Amino acid sequence: MSSFTFHDSIRASPYIYIIGVAGDSGSGKTTFSDAIVSIFGTDLVSTITLDDYHLYDREERARRGITPLDPKANDLDRLARDVATLKQGRPIQKPVYSHATGTFGDPVPFHPTKFVILEGLHPFATPELLRHLDYTIFVDPDNEVKYDWKLRRDVGKRNYTPEAALEEIQRREPDYRQYVFPQRGSAGTVIRIAYSGYGKSLGTARNIYRITLGMKPPETCLEDIELNIDLCGLFTRSSHDFLLECSTLDQDDRKMRTLTIDGELSHETIHRIERNIEEQTGVHPIDIFTGKEVIAGSDLVRLIISWQIINHRILIDLRQMQKA
Repeated sequence: MSSFTFHDSIRASPYIYIIGVAGDSGSGKTTFSDAIVSIFGTDLVSTITLDDYHLYDREERARRGITPLDPKANDLDRLARDVATLKQGRPIQKPVYSHATGTFGDPVPFHPTKFVILEGLHPFATPELLRHLDYTIFVDPDNEVKYDWKLRRDVGKRNYTPEAALEEIQRREPDYRQYVFPQRGSAGTVIRIAYSGYGKSLGTARNIYRITLGMKPPETCLEDIELNIDLCGLFTRSSHDFLLECSTLDQDDRKMRTLTIDGELSHETIHRIERNIEEQTGVHPIDIFTGKEVIAGSDLVRLIISWQIINHRILIDLRQMQKA
């Protein structure tokens, strides 16, 4: 392999690759955004939390009877202008919203890295936003899972009482269905999350859920990536239950090919995929699961998404080289 790595190529390119990660508040978006940061590094990846683009603070929203899920409660025009500026490689003055106080701070300068993640309720809610995005993800947990996560987060980190958190969840649900959920139909990648078929308690105890990954077919694959199952180990050493299922799903008036993972897989399965990606791209090391003996479905999905982003980003460079 040439000593000129994927990272070198990305640093040398002026192209700003923008990723939109959409979903309800507390839906687990950050779990998948963090995996991209872990693989490419903070020197190449930065994240903008779109709550910073709220138009009103918490007190004003209460007076107006409006939730952040309503696009009218967000400055999507400013967001679209800022995304267009970042796409050109130029810095912006980014607004700042504090969840601890429900108020705004002073804007801060934000300089684009080579990958910019837009994470929030409305990253591709308008055609103006969508046309600037290179990769789109919608995170869609079942209501039971989402409500449990939200209660733990809002009570533990956002100073809500359990009663206030539950009331907020119920009040926001109609707006979620009307304004946020329709974005799922525009997403190239959809992640659905349910409690594990091996027991609901595994979610809280070991972060094990039934994960269904739906993706539109990649435009190109650099090389085949093998998902290795050690049959000898499966029958003689493995003590963990798992399920892998591939199917076609009718969703949002389109068909998506899906992979469903439940339970726990051996780390060696993921380790071999990691090594294959390293050899193809020069992204080294990809050790985001180091120290784990077993891998949950969300871990495998995070790696597959990163693999697809790598393929798409390299394809962009190849096309630009052909035009030159």
